[in-house]
Amino acid sequence: MSLESGKDNSMKRFLLFFCCLLFLLFLFSCFSKVDKNSHTLVIWHWMTDRQKTFEQLALKYEQQAGIKVRFELYAPSDVYSQKIIAAAQARVLPDVFGVLDEKVILASFIESGFIADLTEEFKKDNGAWEKSFFPKALAVNLFEEGNSYHIKPGIYGVPIDITSILMLYNKNLLQKAGISEPPRTFAEFLAAVKALKRVGIPALVSGWGEHWMVDCFASNYAFNIMGEEKIMATYRGEVPYTDPDWIAVFAVFDTLRKEGALAEGIVTKANKYAEQDFALERASFAFNGSWCVNVYADMNPRLQYGAILPPAVNDNLPLKIWGGAGSSFVVNNASKKKTLAIAFLKWLTAKEQQVFLSEETQNLPANRTAAAALSEILSEFAKAMDSATHPKVWPYNEDPLVIEVFDKGIQSIIIGEKTPRQVGADVQRAKIRQLERLQRRQKK
Repeated sequence: MSLESGKDNSMKRFLLFFCCLLFLLFLFSCFSKVDKNSHTLVIWHWMTDRQKTFEQLALKYEQQAGIKVRFELYAPSDVYSQKIIAAAQARVLPDVFGVLDEKVILASFIESGFIADLTEEFKKDNGAWEKSFFPKALAVNLFEEGNSYHIKPGIYGVPIDITSILMLYNKNLLQKAGISEPPRTFAEFLAAVKALKRVGIPALVSGWGEHWMVDCFASNYAFNIMGEEKIMATYRGEVPYTDPDWIAVFAVFDTLRKEGALAEGIVTKANKYAEQDFALERASFAFNGSWCVNVYADMNPRLQYGAILPPAVNDNLPLKIWGGAGSSFVVNNASKKKTLAIAFLKWLTAKEQQVFLSEETQNLPANRTAAAALSEILSEFAKAMDSATHPKVWPYNEDPLVIEVFDKGIQSIIIGEKTPRQVGADVQRAKIRQLERLQRRQKK
């Protein structure tokens, strides 16, 4: 390459960078102008399946309250998250938005002054707004006294729906195998697997190519086998992953493998493909979240299925599922329209609007008074909220690097590469490494 051509390329890159910078400044200036419009609320979101419904609700609100609401969609979720972070840095956040990342990120937004404390609003009128929600829907936006994030205790977000993750069963396929009732215990589930195999019907499918879904299923059985306190003690480093109870959790997956209960290729299957398998009746059971109701309705409107808790191993301890707020909105603390924003969110989460949202998008409403109008299948997901928990509300969480070894280890059990004891030892070694790193950092 010649010197002159190198200069030309450098100039082109500079001009491209300069144009991009001007474009971003233009966008940010546009956001600022919109912000100054005292009769328009701007809401950013990532929910591609709800834009049309949000626009219908915005029109209704304008007719009732005389306030325009503009929902701006940015997807996919990782692009949305990057946009929110960039907007926070440039201080051009909209009036209302959502924070998709872990609770630590939500805490950092609050600490930086980007998110309004809504506690007083929730407590008004004897706590009427707060009481309208499922408690577990509010929990992910709640910071309690003495929280590890050092955030002032309070409620900082407004849930608009909830989720729970359950075992689903195909009613027609179970009937073909002569199974009259869905299994409630692990022994009953294994008996159902044998009955299905006799008539050539595959059993369980799930998106276990995605580590978080493996982690979720394992968490269900950890609660059932050892209980919450022992799990938290493990995360604190007080109980090793070589403990017999953790080996029993890993053994659940080994048993499923040995009994031929798992769909072929389950450890490489993304959840969207697992959803296709269940919707097209290529498997009798699925492990999936309440969002699947809308997905299955598009894929196969005639699908006949129900939802149950994953079959329990231990009768003495409850099996806990992951559940809680699905999507939440927060209010920009710097917005000059905070009062209008809060008023709109109260309206959006009232029973009438929550019923409409649920019917149009097939999601569980965060408002518990709206749950009475749910379809049969959504009602089954809603009832399971009594058994719900979520990592975002646990007092302790495992280190992400340890979780990665944990989830990959389970995948190796499923494909027959390692035994439960080998995986327990692998995870414990990873845990020890992380504890040692933490100790070194604390000494510095």
